[in-house]
Amino acid sequence: MTDNRTDEKTRPSAPPAFAVTSGRTRGYHRAAVDTFLASARRAFETGSDELTADAVRTASFPLVKEGYVVADVDAALGRVEDAFAARERERAVRSLGAGAWVEQARADAQVILDHLARPARHRFGRTGILTFGYRVDEVDHVMSRIVRYLRDGDPLTAEQLRSAAFRMQRGGYREEQVDALLDATIDVILAVR
Repeated sequence: MTDNRTDEKTRPSAPPAFAVTSGRTRGYHRAAVDTFLASARRAFETGSDELTADAVRTASFPLVKEGYVVADVDAALGRVEDAFAARERERAVRSLGAGAWVEQARADAQVILDHLARPARHRFGRTGILTFGYRVDEVDHVMSRIVRYLRDGDPLTAEQLRSAAFRMQRGGYREEQVDALLDATIDVILAVR
């Protein structure tokens, strides 16, 4: 008599959702990513407000061996964030009206421009001389691009800001301040799409 049940070890497993790292390279914890993306899909499909574009942007996962390739997951998270932002924009326009939505985006953009009107090398708080922060010249370069986008309409995408990476230096800009301004700019970009 044969047993029709498949042994747990011989059952073919689903292929990974993203490329997997190898060797010494670490990637995002696969189960954590899969769980988060499943909950994001469920929240989006059901129209639930339990997850927002901001929550997707700030999601983080442990780094482990044989994890998902970070760049692949980050690109997917960018698309998920875009979808949630579009839904949030539609809901706000329906409830507040397009004019109020545009005015809020303009006000947010003006706050960013006011902050970036500070002189170069003095746009953010600095870490102590013995502590590392973001490299000042690299951050100032990205901030100049943001000013040109908001003031002059030069091209800039949310993905470019999401992928901005800065080297570290002693006495550099405080990471949390720079990251907060990048997040605010991404919100403006997604609001006016």
